[in-house]
Amino acid sequence: MAPSPNVPEEIDFSLFGGAESPSAPRQAPPLLPRRTKIPHPQDLQNSYGSTPQDPSDFLWLMTEEPHRSRRKAIMKAHPEVTKLMGHEPLTKYIVLAVVILQLTIAFLLRHTHPLSWKFLAAAYVIGGTVNHNLFLAIHEITHNLAFKGLKANKMLAIIANLPIGVPYAISFKGYHMEHHKYLGEDGIDLDLPTQLELFCLNNVLGKVFFCTFQILFYALRPGFVRSQKPTYWHFIGIATQLSFDFLVATFVPGGKCILTYLIMSSFWAGSLHPLGGHFIAEHYVWDNLQQETYSYYGWLNIFAYNVGYHNEHHDFPSVPWTRLPALRALAPEFYDTIPAHPSWPMVMINFIRDRNVGIFARVKRPPRGNKITPPAVDLDGGCADEVVRVCQPEAKEWQGDIVRQRR
Repeated sequence: MAPSPNVPEEIDFSLFGGAESPSAPRQAPPLLPRRTKIPHPQDLQNSYGSTPQDPSDFLWLMTEEPHRSRRKAIMKAHPEVTKLMGHEPLTKYIVLAVVILQLTIAFLLRHTHPLSWKFLAAAYVIGGTVNHNLFLAIHEITHNLAFKGLKANKMLAIIANLPIGVPYAISFKGYHMEHHKYLGEDGIDLDLPTQLELFCLNNVLGKVFFCTFQILFYALRPGFVRSQKPTYWHFIGIATQLSFDFLVATFVPGGKCILTYLIMSSFWAGSLHPLGGHFIAEHYVWDNLQQETYSYYGWLNIFAYNVGYHNEHHDFPSVPWTRLPALRALAPEFYDTIPAHPSWPMVMINFIRDRNVGIFARVKRPPRGNKITPPAVDLDGGCADEVVRVCQPEAKEWQGDIVRQRR
């Protein structure tokens, strides 16, 4: 039947819920809902996956993690990237200011009942945001990006840990270094969920539980999967934190309420909090792509040391948080075609409600070596504790010189 003369032929009636356009065939909807976006699309072929992932197992890949190869390509195309590397002096001042801010708020609430609306609201809105900021300050310091020296960075991490209430800064360093060096390797990268978590939490209620208590999963997982050998720095960190907690609870009027506020803030920081979405946003598989790292470029990075620039961070761990936007701007041909998350809060909501995303949506690889003593893997400088590669800014590539540093 010919189109009505009162209706323009260019209208696509399929947009109105079922009627076919007379000029174009109806297209099947995409297999999965779009959860990510390409900031400046140039290669739209990579915007969607094809076949839904099997929810009964993780996504097992035999390919090398992508960051090492992209790092080499960027350094070849933009050798000036080395000028972005190095510590950021501003970090230590922000850390100290945030520590003082959180302790001041805790002191002001020392006579407020922990179950009052005022206390709970402050712990969630202010405390959760501030302690999440300290989590990511410790992450930044872990990469030795606050000071040039190792000892100074570790001491600052211990200070940043004080308002968190639970000692974790030093142990986080070892596990996080392995997360970078052995990304996705089963039994070594402890950022990965375990098979037990997949079995128990692979449903809506399980994902709600996981998102609510995800900070506890990160804290307890090492004890079940693979513990590290403690060093004297571990004991220094634990002793400092426990002494601080004891002194506050015992000798400061209202000290127990202060400590309750600090620990409650840490719980909310790693729970159903807008900033908490970054834990899921960073490495879960979305849109059925075989992409294991995602960035987020929104305004919440202001509170999170730009950790949303996560592809950039994994590519160059020695570039501090203040220069990650410059890194992205330096190599747009590499970063502007990678799907990224538009919202951290929506990441958590979609993770819970979307059956195509869950505990299973993580890339895993078989371990390359012994789980207790993983093989040494070369890593872009600035991160390692014992061995740091030296970069000469005027050179086009990293030099092979190895510098041994004392702790």
